Amino acid sequence: MAKKPTGESDEIRLRKKLAARTKEADGPSGDPTLRSLRKRLKRVQRKRRALSLRKKHAAGTKAETKS
Repeated sequence: MAKKPTGESDEIRLRKKLAARTKEADGPSGDPTLRSLRKRLKRVQRKRRALSLRKKHAAGTKAETKS
């Protein structure tokens, strides 16, 4: 059986997790867990932006002329 989706997206969940871990850390040290969290967050953001851009391009110019 598939897992039920949570109310919050991956991006929001990663932001919360990153904020909590940053508070715990003493500073911008080379903590590998923080680095990987940041990388995952950036990856999710890139994916979301690319998807919205693909949808915008797929809509074409017909949507603009209707308004």
